Amino acid sequence: MTDQVVAQSADPVHAFIAQTIADHAVVLFMKGTPDQPRCGFSSLSVQILDQIEAPFVGVDVLQDEALRDGIKVFTDWPTIPQLYVKGEFIGGSDIIREMFQSGELQALLAEKGVALGQD
Repeated sequence: MTDQVVAQSADPVHAFIAQTIADHAVVLFMKGTPDQPRCGFSSLSVQILDQIEAPFVGVDVLQDEALRDGIKVFTDWPTIPQLYVKGEFIGGSDIIREMFQSGELQALLAEKGVALGQD
């Protein structure tokens, strides 16, 4: 284990984040829920994932301030939403949008073995 993984697993919030991204192929840490996003960037990200029929789990960071702050530290990324695919941090809404528009997002999901259009 790297020092970073050991340090993160000692923090219960980081342990929760690590377990969540390990348990699910596609995870979107977002403001609100997929059914009720609470910011435009989260809404856009959900719309894109829904449009390409990517099965994903949404985690509402507004439910817990420690989680909201913890996800930013975990990835060293200052904004929310944050998308993970097969444990890999992909980026925020701008990156998701750009990858979707270029076809890179769909290609990445296929490359990682994420079946689109299946619940």
